[in-house]
Amino acid sequence: MFVMNLNLKDLPEFLTHPIINSNTGVMYLALLVCLFLLLCVVMNKKPSCKVYLIDFVCYKPPASQKSSKEFFVKQTRQHGYLTEDLLDFMKRAMDRGGLGDSTYLVEPILRESYKPLRKDARREVEMTIFGSLDMLLRNTGVGTDKIGILIVNCSIYNTVASLSSMIVNRYKFRENIITYNLVGMGCSAGLLATGLAKQLLQVHHNSYALIVSTESIAENCYIGKDRSKIIINCCFRAGGAAILLSNRPTDIKTSKYELLHTIHDNTSSSDRSYNSIYQEEDNAGIIGVNVNRDLLAAAIATIKPNLITVGHLILPITEKLAYQVIYIARKLLPLLKIQQHVPNYRDAVDHFLPHVGVKPVLDDLQKTLGLSDEVMEASRMTLYRYGNTSSSSIWYELAYVEAKGRVKEGDKVWQLAFGSGFKCSSVIWRAMKTVNHGADNPWMDEIARYPVTTTEFGPFPIAFAPSS
Repeated sequence: MFVMNLNLKDLPEFLTHPIINSNTGVMYLALLVCLFLLLCVVMNKKPSCKVYLIDFVCYKPPASQKSSKEFFVKQTRQHGYLTEDLLDFMKRAMDRGGLGDSTYLVEPILRESYKPLRKDARREVEMTIFGSLDMLLRNTGVGTDKIGILIVNCSIYNTVASLSSMIVNRYKFRENIITYNLVGMGCSAGLLATGLAKQLLQVHHNSYALIVSTESIAENCYIGKDRSKIIINCCFRAGGAAILLSNRPTDIKTSKYELLHTIHDNTSSSDRSYNSIYQEEDNAGIIGVNVNRDLLAAAIATIKPNLITVGHLILPITEKLAYQVIYIARKLLPLLKIQQHVPNYRDAVDHFLPHVGVKPVLDDLQKTLGLSDEVMEASRMTLYRYGNTSSSSIWYELAYVEAKGRVKEGDKVWQLAFGSGFKCSSVIWRAMKTVNHGADNPWMDEIARYPVTTTEFGPFPIAFAPSS
């Protein structure tokens, strides 16, 4: 038996040994080298970091910006851009879109005349971002010198210097902080940012990642005659959120949630999806965001593959088997017209929080998944109270279930967001403890009033193409 007990001075003699010079010896040597390299890789490979959500804060605008639908119509009439016919359309879109009478407008719309300026947009994002960040940093006690990653998303407002640079300047973050500024990503950008932060935290160990999700509508209130572009005025309102993530093991006890899964899907290769929400000029050269009749179909078509992936990750084996059996039966026996099996996601998660979007999209999603009104409560109440705050909406929903005292230790929370492109993202969390809402929860002083019974005003004034 050939036994090796070598040091470096024996290496020349070892390499000239007859056994080593034989084919068998070369093979043994190659195997030995491979095993050595494999051992090096295993010893140097760092384990995947667990990511925790320490805390988040949703911005609540001042009461002076609160507006009823009637007041919004009155202000818009005073601005003088829209005809009475278009004002009536706008009122019906707000009523049937699911908005209540306590959402927040931006300051330029509240003035006697609407003349959007760049400084108004900057003031809007500064109020939202600094307002939420001040509270988050105060609540967590994490120093700005400890934060190594900053991701900011705001779809329409893109300024120089960037919003991420604006935050670094305001809070004097350290010079080697990694910053990303995401624009044009739509309502799913907040969860896309979460997925990006997760990937970065796998590389940068013992670090904090700060996410800021907001939108700016000060410059982007449409003042033309195209109905498909007025939809944005009817649904989007002021708001934003700041979220602090960590991969530090020492933060386990103080964190609210552990991040389990991030799933992202994109159907931008489809012209129908790509063009369903699109910023462009109208015939008069006025810029607006066009929402066409394919929105609903594009949303559901993008959500479905995301749901399938989520199902593979979280559904119990019995649900997976039932789905596969019925799927095969439908293929083999088409004449029997077997109904498609809709998995019961409610057994896999405790809180389902889909992006508020607009009421017709929530209605179709609820119907597609066979969900109860109770499951959809947080989304519908967030739409009613705060409107669509774009990428931050899903955080107002999580704040809602926290304010209701519904998040218990071990609960799984599923956030689902979808937006222009079309894109869909899911994030699954596990509650590290029973969560009690803090003093900065945006629902704190009024949560007892919800849920409220909303009035049905009939179909949405734009006939969306049905989803398949």
